[in-house]
Amino acid sequence: MTFDFEKGEILLVNKPYKWTSFDVVNLVRNYIRKDLGLKKLKIGHAGTLDPLASGLLILCTGRMTKQIEQFKEYDKEYTGTFTLGATTPSYDLEQEIDQHYPWEHVTRENILEAVKSMTGTYDQLPPVYSANKIKGKRAYEYARRDQEVEMRLKRITISAFEIEELKLPEVCFRVVCSKGTYIRALARDLGTALSTGAHLTALCRSRVGPYLLKDAYDIEAIKKLLTTKDLS
Repeated sequence: MTFDFEKGEILLVNKPYKWTSFDVVNLVRNYIRKDLGLKKLKIGHAGTLDPLASGLLILCTGRMTKQIEQFKEYDKEYTGTFTLGATTPSYDLEQEIDQHYPWEHVTRENILEAVKSMTGTYDQLPPVYSANKIKGKRAYEYARRDQEVEMRLKRITISAFEIEELKLPEVCFRVVCSKGTYIRALARDLGTALSTGAHLTALCRSRVGPYLLKDAYDIEAIKKLLTTKDLS
């Protein structure tokens, strides 16, 4: 099977843990340029994944980059793990734990009730350690310099929030949400609802709209694919 990357293609990639979304974009761009001898190539991703998250990353090349904003509108599905009893400034493992809280009082019933209350459409406060732009800068730029910044609420929709397994203090979940939702902020809010602390310790994006992680290529498969142009 042949590709026309200049005209436009969609590539589904399983982003590895600790890779940035731009790491994946750069790798794919370099392989395509080397294989086709192109000096320039339009390529971008349709929705950032944090370095500490893995899972589905949609790449668009050529004219398909014009569709990126459309892909960003799709709902997304994630699976992962929240850990109760501790918080971090970034609400995930990017920062060290800053405070511990008792969690032994939390029951399954408490968690299910909290999850139910967090399902629907409401305003979410994004993390300070995020890519939200404030006065021309990313919020995390202020946070990393210990500068105070006022985050604005964002309207989100959580259409599904399910508990898949409980091994307290770990809570394994599945979430289907609208664009702009921060799963790290869900960890923060769940901890607050349970009168404890919580942070995100694992995250995988399993779906973006109609596109599924099971149909994505891992990095080694992408390298082979771009070298051989053969899907078989």
